[in-house]
Amino acid sequence: MRRLLLSALGALPAALRAAPAGLNGRAVRGGRPAATPDDGLSGTGGTAPAPDRHRPSPGRGRGDTVRAWTELFRVSALFSVPGDALAGAAAVGRSPGRGTALAIGASLCLYEAGMALNDWADREEDAVDRPHRPIPSGRISPSAALGAAGALTAAGLALAARAGRPALAVATGLAATVWAYDLHLKHTKAGPAAMAAARSLDLLLGATATATATATSTAYAGTRPGPRAMRPMRLGAVPPTGPDNVARAALPARSPLAALPAALVLGAHTYGVTAVSRHEAQGGSTAVPLAVLATTTALAAAVLATHQRQRPGEPARPGPAATAPGSSYRPDHAHHPTAPAPPDLGAPLPGTYRPGRRPTAAALTPLLLTAFTGAYLRTAGPPLLHAALNPSPPLTQRAVGGGIRAMIPLQAALAARAGAPGSGLAVMALVPLARSLARKVSPT
Repeated sequence: MRRLLLSALGALPAALRAAPAGLNGRAVRGGRPAATPDDGLSGTGGTAPAPDRHRPSPGRGRGDTVRAWTELFRVSALFSVPGDALAGAAAVGRSPGRGTALAIGASLCLYEAGMALNDWADREEDAVDRPHRPIPSGRISPSAALGAAGALTAAGLALAARAGRPALAVATGLAATVWAYDLHLKHTKAGPAAMAAARSLDLLLGATATATATATSTAYAGTRPGPRAMRPMRLGAVPPTGPDNVARAALPARSPLAALPAALVLGAHTYGVTAVSRHEAQGGSTAVPLAVLATTTALAAAVLATHQRQRPGEPARPGPAATAPGSSYRPDHAHHPTAPAPPDLGAPLPGTYRPGRRPTAAALTPLLLTAFTGAYLRTAGPPLLHAALNPSPPLTQRAVGGGIRAMIPLQAALAARAGAPGSGLAVMALVPLARSLARKVSPT
């Protein structure tokens, strides 16, 4: 028995040296346990296992390469980007068009450039805290990540340039802010403010590109009258009015600065998410999630409280007195002073405002705005409360992921508040896609 015991003790050091993992299954590197990987995020306040919890193999196959780049780019967070341009277009009172599409493309490129540059700048820190990330694990080289960041930045600026010089100027400021944040400002007290400025500029990029492209196309169309404009108008005929016709063009174009309030709301939310993310690796902060939760509630209240204000530059909706029998007001005649006024029959003309009958879109806007704002609170609020009650790294990471996903319903609420419920619904259609992909690739 003694001989067997001595032989077992002699074999123990060799077994410990050959063991691949330490206590609790955590890998041991350099004599100390390695940090646990990031906790992925599923549904609102969900507890689904993180996709990064299973460390990917450092293989060189095609599937491993695609997986590595999707992790580097955090593709599940991409769905929070298109809503910036759509909310910006709604804020300037324009329907999404060619300029909006170019702004979305530029935003996506600059966003992914920031993701690649972020991992390149943090490669030494990630080697200690997140060794499973694509660059520390050796699945993507630092030079490839830096090259991707540069190429995507150039592509984003090229797309913005096609939307006009004003859009290129805003995109240049956005790109400079992204690079300054990743290379230096991220580890300073100005980090959250820089990230908030980047998100605000992204919304202003959508507003500027949409307004510039719309103004350019309108001016170009005005120099080329079509066949319908060449036809003489029949005596007594009233020119048609509609949302895409003369009545729409008669409203003065709003400056992209009209989107500044919406940009500030989105920037304030981004500031809070960034402040929480500074503690996602170590945790330990209770005051920050509580403060961000209060800010989230205040932002939701502000969005709901301002949706009934009249949009700048839009004439007031005529009331019953304006269309009452005997009144000389006629909306069609007001837009076309040279057209003969129709006979006063005591009833509103087709296409004009009817007192007591609200358009369908206008009737749905308050309901959609309330639903979008509620979804915003539901997505961001519970994870922040959980992180405040238990500021552990996994719960803090869930709060960050919830804040990223909450940008989507916030963008939808901003679009609906500006009078574009259709754009809000289009933005909200991205929520299931973002939630599904977040189960596979962590957005943090």
